[in-house]
Amino acid sequence: MKTKGGIRIAIAGVGNCASALIQGIHFYTPERCREEVVGLMHEAVGGYRPCDIAVVAAFDVDARKVGTDVNRAIFARPNCVTVFQKDIPDAGVTVQMGPVLDGVSEHMAAYDEDRTFVCADVPELTKAQVVDELKRSGAEILLNYLPVGSEKAARFYAECALEAGVGFINNIPVFIASDPDFAGRFAERNLPIIGDDIKSQLGATIVHRVLTDLFAKRGVKLLRTYQLNTGGNTDFLNMKKQERLASKKTSKTEAVQAVAKTRLENTTIHVGPSDYVPWQNDNKVAFIRMEGQLYGDVPMEIELRLSVQDSPNSAGVAIDMIRCCKLALDHGVGGVLAGPSAYFCKHPPVQYTDDEAYEMVETFIHGHTADAVPV
Repeated sequence: MKTKGGIRIAIAGVGNCASALIQGIHFYTPERCREEVVGLMHEAVGGYRPCDIAVVAAFDVDARKVGTDVNRAIFARPNCVTVFQKDIPDAGVTVQMGPVLDGVSEHMAAYDEDRTFVCADVPELTKAQVVDELKRSGAEILLNYLPVGSEKAARFYAECALEAGVGFINNIPVFIASDPDFAGRFAERNLPIIGDDIKSQLGATIVHRVLTDLFAKRGVKLLRTYQLNTGGNTDFLNMKKQERLASKKTSKTEAVQAVAKTRLENTTIHVGPSDYVPWQNDNKVAFIRMEGQLYGDVPMEIELRLSVQDSPNSAGVAIDMIRCCKLALDHGVGGVLAGPSAYFCKHPPVQYTDDEAYEMVETFIHGHTADAVPV
């Protein structure tokens, strides 16, 4: 059955990425969308514009955010995202204390409070309370923006989405959509899910994939490659603990391996976060190196440096994920959304080339647009 009105979302994790997303919802006004739009892959999806999205519930664990209006919380420490939209009115939505579980790594306690999390000294919501809040708020879609390595916490919120009857967008490298059990349960409940691990709009993974695909199409043998990333936000600080990186490295590596003509040996490919550089803040710098053989086995090399503001770089993708999820809700489509997952995420259940995934997304959007109900 088709839902009416705008798009009502809930957010788990009010960090830098959530900040960039919410700033963008207010930046892309109807007036701006009527002009030449910069920074969006789609100005409208099924008639829905970014400004049609409203945050109606939010969960976090930081004392500087819990109990605060979500539109104020997005500017609280340790967030260090670029502020490109300052004029944001209060949303009338208070950030609530979610369960900590494994969302905060112990090693972060060794860093200054300005750079890391300060857990609020208030009772954590139970699963039943989170589900009740999702229902009470009228949320249609829950976005998971928890720190990398939050396996238990990510699964907790996926379970809440299932019980509350809302769609789920998994932006982090905990495998939910690509877990057959979770995928099957969302399909059984006829609830859409997109995942796992959001690709940035023009980030290291998509650039690395495009170049790897180019090698294959132009007959160049890829021998060795690496991708090293540095940044200074809480995401990079969180990932200093290697134990939290396993799924992230798998997600990023498989995204590149999936488009290689011949799968590389583990000893000849390295893709993953490298180090935390505090003064970079939300600026992510990626170094990509590729070594190959041309005609006549003649060697060639590529070295590339990419510098982006990390969180806004993913927010434009999240905007499209939300709107595709809404189209699925409008048209009663449940389970993993294959095209959106493949195009927008690093670790979808099934990997496709970027050209194939792009066509799948366009087909999905156009095939579910006729009856869409924009604001």
